[in-house]
Amino acid sequence: MLEKSREIFGNPMSEKDVKKAEKTKEKFLKKYGDDSKADYRFALKDNPVLSALGTKELVSGEGAVFSDKTVFVGNIRMGFGHYRISMAMASCARALGYEPVWVDLNSFQDSTCTKIISGQNNLYSMGSRLSQKSRLFNKLYWEPLNSEGFRKLSYNCADQASAELMANLLKNLPKDLPYVATHVWPAQAAIHAGFTRVVNAIPDNWPMALHLAQGAAHTIQTYSAWLGYKALRGMDKSRSLKPMPEGDIVYTGHYVDHELVADLEDDTARRVDRLQNGKAKRYLLTVGGAGAQQALFASIIQALLPEIKVGKAVLFINVGDHKNVWEGLKKAVPALGSAQVFLNDYNRARAYAEDARTGEVKGIVGFCHEDIFAAVYITNLLMRASDVLVTKPSELAFYPIPKLFIQHVGGHEVWGAIHSAEVGDGSYEAAPGRETTDMIRLLQREPEILLKMNDCILKNKAAGLYNGAYEAVRLAAK
Repeated sequence: MLEKSREIFGNPMSEKDVKKAEKTKEKFLKKYGDDSKADYRFALKDNPVLSALGTKELVSGEGAVFSDKTVFVGNIRMGFGHYRISMAMASCARALGYEPVWVDLNSFQDSTCTKIISGQNNLYSMGSRLSQKSRLFNKLYWEPLNSEGFRKLSYNCADQASAELMANLLKNLPKDLPYVATHVWPAQAAIHAGFTRVVNAIPDNWPMALHLAQGAAHTIQTYSAWLGYKALRGMDKSRSLKPMPEGDIVYTGHYVDHELVADLEDDTARRVDRLQNGKAKRYLLTVGGAGAQQALFASIIQALLPEIKVGKAVLFINVGDHKNVWEGLKKAVPALGSAQVFLNDYNRARAYAEDARTGEVKGIVGFCHEDIFAAVYITNLLMRASDVLVTKPSELAFYPIPKLFIQHVGGHEVWGAIHSAEVGDGSYEAAPGRETTDMIRLLQREPEILLKMNDCILKNKAAGLYNGAYEAVRLAAK
C-alpha cells in the first residue's frame, strides 16, 4: 500500500523516507503480529461517566446496532488530553441531537492496533516524566522532538504507513457514519479502513506533520495554527511545499464541552461574585496523564499553604489515576496528610464538585480515581467550581476558565499558553520557581487580573470562540 506515505497533499516523499516508513511498519508487524485476517465484532456498553454525556462505549462482543444519528468519536488513551477532547466532542454531539459512540483504539488488547498504540504511549509517558527529571534529556532530546521532530513531513510519512496496520480493527463498522477523531492515529486508521466522513480534530496550537491524516477534514482551534497548517509551515525545510487544499483545514474554535459552554455565563458570574466580595480564591491543580511535574506541584502547594491556612485560598488537587503522585506529594508536603480525599469514589466526588459550584468550600481537597474516565472528567466538573486552573499549557489551555500556566511538558505546548494569553483567558507561561510563586501572590492580592480574565471569557463566548466541538461534529455530520 503506502500510497499516503508516497505523496502528502501533493508533495512527493523521497524514496529514502518511503523505505524508512515501510521498515517501521515491518518492525511493528514483527513485534506486534498481523491481525489483518481477524474478524472483529462489537457491542455497545454503558459507562458510568460517559453515560452522563449520552455516550455508549464500543467494546468487543456482539450485537452493536448503529442508527443514522450515530457519531463515532475515535480516540486513544495517550495522556489525558485526547480523552478530554473526546468528551467535549461527545458532549456537543449529544447536545446537537446525535448519539455518540466512544471508539478507543487503545482498548482492544488482542488487536495489532492496540498493541502498537500502547507501546508508543508507554514510550511517550516515560519521555514526559524523564523530561521533568533530567534537564539534559529535556534540552537535547525531548524538547527538539516535540517541537521539531514531530513537525517533519517525513514523520507523517512513517505514521501513515504504520496506521495501515490499525485499519482492520475498524473494518466491520459502518463507513458512512460521521467519525470525529481526537488523535491522528484514529483518523488515519479510519481513512485506511474506508470511512468517508472523517474529521481529524487537531489538539495543538503548534503546526506539526504528526497531526496530518490525509483524506480527513482537519479542524483547528486557532487562526494562527490554521495558517501554519495550510502552508505546511516548516514541515520540510529543504523545499517549498504545496499547501493543504481548500477545505482540508478548517478553523472551528476551541473544543469545549457543551455543559461548560451552555452555563459559562452563570459560572463566570459566580467567579466574579467571589472576587468582588473577597471570598477565598479556589485553585484547581491538575496532574496530566503521564504523571509528570510532581516536584513543581509540591512547590505550588507550599506557596499556597499560608493562604489556605488563613482562609484566603482553597485548593483542589486532581492527581488523575496516579495514586503514587498523591503519595509522593504527601511526603513532600506533610500538610496534605490532613486533606479531604476522594479516592475511587466518583459518585461522592461528583456530588462534591456539583455542590461546590454554589456552596462554600475550604482547605485542600484531593481527587484520585483508578478509572480513567472518572480521573479525566472530575477536572471538568471541578472547573465549574474553581476560580483558577493551574495547568501546563496542554489541551486545558483552551478551556473557558482563568488559567495560571506552569512549565510545559514538550515544546509544542508552549503555543497553547501564548494563544490563551493573547485572547485574555490565561496567564503567560510562568517559569518554575519564583516566577510561578510570584504569579500566585499576584492572583491572590490583585483581583483586577482575574476580573479581566473573566471579562475576556465572556467576550470570547459572545464571539463563538468556545464553539469548536460543536463545529467539528457539524462538519463530520455534513
